Amino acid sequence: MPHYKRPFLTALMVLLAMLLSGCQSFSSLFSHDSTTVLLPTPTQSIAKHEFPVNDQQNMVGKLAVVNSQEGDTLSDIARHYGLGYTDISIANPNITPWTPRAGSQVLLPLQFILPEAPHKGIVLNLANMRLFHYPKKQAQVETYPVSIGRDGWNTPMGLTRVAIKTANPEWHVPDSIYREHAQKGDILPRVVRSGPSNPLGYYAMRLAIPRYLIHGTNKPYGIGMQVSHGCIQLYPEDIEVLFNDVKVGTPVHIVHQPYLAAWDQDMLYVEAHDPVSQAGGGKSAKKKAFIKQLKKMSKTKSAKVDWDKVNAVLQRADGIPTPVLVNSPDITALSNSAMHLTRPSALYGQPAVAPLTNSDWSILVDTFKDEVSAQRMVAMLTHQGPSIPARKVQKGSEYQVIAGPFKDAKETKAFAKRIRYEFEVEVKPIEPVILSSQR
Repeated sequence: MPHYKRPFLTALMVLLAMLLSGCQSFSSLFSHDSTTVLLPTPTQSIAKHEFPVNDQQNMVGKLAVVNSQEGDTLSDIARHYGLGYTDISIANPNITPWTPRAGSQVLLPLQFILPEAPHKGIVLNLANMRLFHYPKKQAQVETYPVSIGRDGWNTPMGLTRVAIKTANPEWHVPDSIYREHAQKGDILPRVVRSGPSNPLGYYAMRLAIPRYLIHGTNKPYGIGMQVSHGCIQLYPEDIEVLFNDVKVGTPVHIVHQPYLAAWDQDMLYVEAHDPVSQAGGGKSAKKKAFIKQLKKMSKTKSAKVDWDKVNAVLQRADGIPTPVLVNSPDITALSNSAMHLTRPSALYGQPAVAPLTNSDWSILVDTFKDEVSAQRMVAMLTHQGPSIPARKVQKGSEYQVIAGPFKDAKETKAFAKRIRYEFEVEVKPIEPVILSSQR
């Protein structure tokens, strides 16, 4: 029976389930020849990571928009512009994350209210899954999207420090993670050396809190989600920069601030995110405390707040700093006035799939009645870590998702196992036509 007759798992839930994140144990170093990858230069550029800041400044950056092209996903656009999955998806609720239409205007929320914490070392706000680094002797802040712990694997809060830095770490699989995968028939090795299969990536910084790290990942399209086993993950290109900039002993302050406010040029801004359940505390109580804070802030400048607008911003929880004084611009006006960027010829890290011929090994992953569902499955496959090459092929009134090319039967079997485990679908290996004809 065709697979389209069973309910199709939603894109986000599948992705959450498939993103393996290892932390908690690493040791030896192994050589790794790294090649510097240059970002493509767009016609227009915008600050993505580094912003000048002073002690009195609490908001940095600016909003921008860019038009998508055929084959883009919001994840591709997010990574290129220094954003995470949640950043870009909540800012663009009317765009389908894995299959946006070509020419969709994508809002890039590259404006940030800084967390209430000393501008020193590393500050991580769990609520917006974003890390802020304040380098010593530099009046600037560097900011990167991160992934944090999923339910049951909480990322701890409080003040700690960077205890150890390790390049090319080994991952010693904790017993709990080993059992979790074994229950699904996926037997992990006890030790994973440095390389593309290592979920720690190529750089790791152990915190003074036992078993917790700030590290890279081999699954970059999970950045901006709650998918780790408690550790803090960054894009591979971001952790390399941070690793080189941060010294052992750097303080790390982990906070949970879903509601943020800041004055900028005599305008009061509010930025809202849904609270992270793992951090505890009710949404209602946090909103009440924040409203009280806003009232104090507005009194300092005798400003008149539009409380209906405040409530709308808190309800939207889209992570976009929005002015909330009477007669201030609304979200539509902000989007219309955002800087318009020309999409570069290539997005950084966007997966490229090699052509498939009859002489290649491949895998029939699934069959769908509609093209959008097939394209969504293709996008989720190609955005795995490491990527699984895939494309959609029309067969009559249906659409097949074919993974490949693979070099031989052994590699095909390994990829088939990955797809079965990560997507919970039954797949069918396809032999090369030449091999089949020789039987």
